[in-house]
Amino acid sequence: MLARFAPGPVVRWFARPYVAGGSMDDGLEVAHDRLARFGALATLDLLGEGVDEEAQVLENVSTYRTLIDRLATDPRFEDRATRPSISLKPSAFTDGPREKAFEHIKPLVEHASAQGVAVTIDMEDHPWTDLTLDWSIGLFEAGHDVGTVLQTRLNRTAGDLERIPAGMRLRLVIGIYPEDAAIAVTAKPVMKERLLDYARLLLARGVRVELGTHDEHTLERFLRDVVPGHEDACEIQMLLGVPRRPFAKRLMAGEYGAIVPFRLYVPFPTSWDDATAYLRRRMRESPSVMWLVLRNLFRARKAR
Repeated sequence: MLARFAPGPVVRWFARPYVAGGSMDDGLEVAHDRLARFGALATLDLLGEGVDEEAQVLENVSTYRTLIDRLATDPRFEDRATRPSISLKPSAFTDGPREKAFEHIKPLVEHASAQGVAVTIDMEDHPWTDLTLDWSIGLFEAGHDVGTVLQTRLNRTAGDLERIPAGMRLRLVIGIYPEDAAIAVTAKPVMKERLLDYARLLLARGVRVELGTHDEHTLERFLRDVVPGHEDACEIQMLLGVPRRPFAKRLMAGEYGAIVPFRLYVPFPTSWDDATAYLRRRMRESPSVMWLVLRNLFRARKAR
């Protein structure tokens, strides 16, 4: 309810810690700042999924091509090992049938591969699952540095794990999209336990696991119980603005267990209208986002 009726300026105020300004330049600057100050890696994402006009699809394609070129030539990201990756949401590339998105995603992945930029094809709600897996696995097997995402809330994910080939990057998340109880679990503790169980299975098969969660207890269990012996095949990922600085420093210092790369998801809009729409969706799809924002704001103020 709040997401629908909150005035735009209020939503933008909530969004500011979680969105990299209002332009591509802002996104690149945030990625470099977090790398220089904390050693945090980044994946850059253009806000603009769920489009309904062809002009917006073409604009998204153009923006991503420019982003890829900027990442490949920016001297701040000369080291390919620390160069930001990019994330693509399939619904940003079609205003009609889902299958049409691949007509734009494939050339973008090929361009990124030629420029030395890694790509993750993000997972959206369940109607996209089969297509996203088909595309990402096919592109990876064609020799491109492509990863994808699986959501532990979906019951089908246990079977989908078997499809992920060794060496591929796989981000594991609980997922934010509300799904029907007939196809998904609704209990967060079950989703979090699956994160750990599925990570073990994937690592045993040689898959590179990127754990995306903000739950500190789950992270500690992952680092202490799952990662040891697989440090070179693991990564922690979080949303920009969510991890508190003291926690991030302890994480990267190894106080929670094994030390693995830490990557921030850095979304940037081409306009604040897109940023406002982004947070409205996040607040609507996962009301806990709002309370997470408020909690972190109060903690930050208390720490001053």
